[in-house]
Amino acid sequence: MIEVMVRDDHIRISGHAGYAGLGKDIVCAGVSVLVQTLVKSINDLTDDRPEQEISPGIFYMNIKSLSEQGKLLVDSFFIGICGIAEAYPDSVQVI
Repeated sequence: MIEVMVRDDHIRISGHAGYAGLGKDIVCAGVSVLVQTLVKSINDLTDDRPEQEISPGIFYMNIKSLSEQGKLLVDSFFIGICGIAEAYPDSVQVI
């Protein structure tokens, strides 16, 4: 199960979806795309450079000091991740 925690000061995602085998897990792919899009969007569209860690099965981003544009991108990410969690509740949980 992928656990997603979005707080006022950070985002933390951990785990694996376990929806399908390696290379065929659409849930994992969806979450990965949202994370990668969030990181690239913040870097390309804002002057924000938040502390972050990305490794297999783990994502962390400090969002405490984001600009208004950065916060809007996080809000968009949250809408997307909640949609995946709603569609695949056995694979993604928003805490």
